[in-house]
Parts: sequence; structure tokens; C-alpha cells
Amino acid sequence: MAQAIERTEVAAPAVANPAPLGLSAFALTTFVLSAANAQFIFHGDPIATGNIALGLAAFYGGLVQLIAGIQEFRNNNTFGATAFCSYGGFWLAVAVTLTPLFGGKSLVDLTAGAPASAADISAGAGMFFLGWTIFTGLMFLGTLRSNLALIGVFFLLFLTFLALTIGWFSGVPLPGTGALTWVNIGGWLGIITALIAWYTALAGVLASTKSAFQLPVFPMG
Repeated sequence: MAQAIERTEVAAPAVANPAPLGLSAFALTTFVLSAANAQFIFHGDPIATGNIALGLAAFYGGLVQLIAGIQEFRNNNTFGATAFCSYGGFWLAVAVTLTPLFGGKSLVDLTAGAPASAADISAGAGMFFLGWTIFTGLMFLGTLRSNLALIGVFFLLFLTFLALTIGWFSGVPLPGTGALTWVNIGGWLGIITALIAWYTALAGVLASTKSAFQLPVFPMG
């Protein structure tokens, strides 16, 4: 007597689109730290005032973005997973680096020691941002067939990192120096990047709620 074999397929649980969450975490953290770099509202030492972003960098920009990236793996979105996990790691690295417990310093502290020490720190920061400039340039190439909103985010982020790289390789960003000018430029570019990232996140949220009001992201072919 033939025996029937029933095969039950368990449907994979639906996963909400994690991109708006990841973009929001990236945008807010970038906005606050970039405001310090641009000396917008904050008028003091960019490093010292940037410490206000440490909590955001560790938990919102870092941990939440990392979670969004892991969810993108479940969505089979290689680009989203790579971007969110990587920039989540970036913000966690920033949080650890700027925390006094791990050697975080203000510009006053940097210039109080030996000049060689300050030069080494600025060169190290320049190399750090150079690495992220290269990575962001590569990720920008991956956006070219997505939509203009996402292209704008990564293009401006690339320019942000490039300006910060030039600034820190030019020396410690003290008042009246070219280094500080470039860091300020990087800060303003970062603010614009954050605004476009928020726009893109809101477009995703509105699309998910099927709201009558939608924001265009201008898909590419």
C-alpha cells in the first residue's frame, strides 16, 4: 500500500524593510557630529563638542544600524547589509575612539603635548577617514542603478569623508588653520548628507504605510 508523504513548507516570516531605520540612525548621528565639525550652533573645539554625539554613535548610529544591517541580510539585500553593518561599525569605532576612557582628547589636549604627538594623531585620523572615503566611493558605485535619493546620500557622504580626510592630513584643526576650514566644510557636507538620508528614510516609511502622501526617490533604470 503506497504511503502518501506530505511535505509541509513553512513560510519564512515576513521581515519589515529595515532601510528606513538604518538611514534614520545614520542621519541623526551624522547630523549631530557634523554640526560640531561645522561649528554650527557649537562654537568651540570640534572634538570636544563632538563628544555630545558619543551616546548616539554607540547606540543609535552604531548598534541600531548594525541591527538594520543584519535584517538586510535576511532580506537578501547585500548592498544594504554591507552598508548598514559597515557604517554601524564606523560609529561604534568613533564612539570608542572619542571616549576619554580609551584616550579621547580635545584639541587643547592634543596641542599641550609634544608637537610630534599631535602630528601623529592628525595623521592617524586622516588615515582613518581616508579608509572610509575609499569604502564610501566603492559603495557609491553600488547605488548608481538604485534611485537618485540614495545616490545623493552616498555621493555627499563621499565628499564629507574626503573633506575630513584633507582636513586631518593638513594637521590638527585649530582656529585659523586650513585644517579647521576643511573640517568645517566636511561638517556642512555631513549636515546636507543627513538631511537627504532623513528624506530617503521618510520616503521608505511612507511607502510602507501606503500613505496617500508619498515622497519621490526618482528610481533609476
